[in-house]
Amino acid sequence: MSFPLVGILRGITPDDAVEIGEALLDAGITRIEVPLNSPDPLESIRLLVDRFDERALIGAGTVLTRTEVREVHAAGGRLIVSPNCRPAVIEETVHLGMRSLPGIVTPSEAFDALDAGASGLKLFPAVQVGIEGMQAVRTVLPAGTELYAVGGIGADNFAAWRAAGVDGAGLGSALYRPGFSAAEVGARARTLVAAWQAAGRAT
Repeated sequence: MSFPLVGILRGITPDDAVEIGEALLDAGITRIEVPLNSPDPLESIRLLVDRFDERALIGAGTVLTRTEVREVHAAGGRLIVSPNCRPAVIEETVHLGMRSLPGIVTPSEAFDALDAGASGLKLFPAVQVGIEGMQAVRTVLPAGTELYAVGGIGADNFAAWRAAGVDGAGLGSALYRPGFSAAEVGARARTLVAAWQAAGRAT
């Protein structure tokens, strides 16, 4: 479960969750995030966990409070992704034995997140920070810190971001939008996985 791409299924419904999840796993994406501003997200997480728990790291995105962390944990999720850095959310995630990927932009946020126990960092929005801004943050992070770029990153710029030092990426609308069929998501996922792998060989 170490492939460093996170499939972000914003807007997914429980009716579609398992079929779309299967398409992602078949393509090699084994980290799946259901943002909490999706329809009935906790039920989608439950269904995904019930079906794929041994094969994937499944959890929630857009997690903003301790209560939401506990709700995701109760649904079986093991990954908590946030758009921001709230130490209380990170600490609750760690307390429950889950992986924490909080959103950061600045070095101050990055170190606050790491001090609270974050498993890795989500640079968001990556397109706003840019590669040079990311490199400036990366140079001061402790060795071994996992840094994921989310927002404006995809097959066309994987190589530049990987060469600059990101460890992984979160993939939203480039991968899934409500209404996409499982076949379409699978095709997009295969293209993105191949592009990520090719970018790694090029660096």
